[in-house]
Amino acid sequence: MNRFLILLVCVAIGCHTKKQEVPTTDSFLKAQALGTLSEKLHEASGLVESIQHPNNFWMLNDSGNPAEVILVDRKAQTKLVCKLKGITNRDFESITMGRGNDSTKTYVYAGDIGDNNAQYDVKLVYVFEEPTDISATEVTISDFDTLQIVLPDGKRDSEAMMTDPITNDLYLFSKREDSIRLYRVKYPFAKGKITAEKLATLNLQSIVAADMSVDGKEVLVKNYDAIYYWKNEKGESLEKLLQQKPQVLPYDRERQGEAIAWARDGSGYYTVSEKVDGQLGKLLFYPRK
Repeated sequence: MNRFLILLVCVAIGCHTKKQEVPTTDSFLKAQALGTLSEKLHEASGLVESIQHPNNFWMLNDSGNPAEVILVDRKAQTKLVCKLKGITNRDFESITMGRGNDSTKTYVYAGDIGDNNAQYDVKLVYVFEEPTDISATEVTISDFDTLQIVLPDGKRDSEAMMTDPITNDLYLFSKREDSIRLYRVKYPFAKGKITAEKLATLNLQSIVAADMSVDGKEVLVKNYDAIYYWKNEKGESLEKLLQQKPQVLPYDRERQGEAIAWARDGSGYYTVSEKVDGQLGKLLFYPRK
C-alpha cells in the first residue's frame, strides 16, 4: 500500500500514535534567571534557603573541593564561606535545614552522601548551628555533630537529601538503580552509627535533589531532565505519597543541574547547575502563579 493510501486509511479510521501521557501542572511559571554564581561554586551540588537570613541560600560543592558551606544572596553573590574544620569533602552532594540539639536554633545539614563507586560503608551528614552574624566573609566551623548513616541494603550512591520540617526526620534517596530507594533517619538522631530505614522503592531514576515545603505538604524531586511534584492533600506518609504519579513542573533543563529548593515563603522554587563548558551556573527561580 502506498503512502497516500495509508494516509487515507488512517484518516478514515482515526489512526494515532500512542503517546505516554505525563501529567503536568500550570501552577508555576517559567524560570527567571536571578544571577550567576561565582567560580567559588563551580561544582554547585546543593541548595536550600536560609532560615535566619531569608532570600539567602546555603550551597556546597561536590567532591574534590574544600569542605565548605557557602551562603549566597538572591543575585547569586557570595556572602559567607563556612569552612568545616578537620573535614575532608569526600563527596558533598546535598544540603538541607533542620533542628539540632538546641530547639531554639536552626541548623545546617551538609550531606557528604555521594558514592559513585559504592565503596563507603557510612554516609556522613555534618550538622552545625546556622550562623546569625554574616558580616564576615569567612568563618571556621569547629562545633558540629556528625551523623553516621548506614543504608540497610548495602552501599549505594546518593545525591538527594531533605528533612521533614514538621517531624525533622531526614530522608535520603538513592540514585543509580532503575527504581530508586527512599530511606528515613528518624529524629531525634541516635549517637554513633545509625541504620536508616528503607521505606520504599520508587519508580524514579537518577534522582539528584529533593526538598519539602515549609508546611510539609509539597514535595519536589528532580533528576537531570525533569522536576517532579507531589501535593500531600490527604496527610499521607511520604513513602505512600511518592509512589503515586507525580506532576511535572516547568524546568529549563540544566546540563548538570543537581540542586533544588523551595522558597520558604512558598512563592516558588529554585534550581542551580554546576559550571559546564566554561559557563557558570545561574540561580533560577520558578514563581508560583
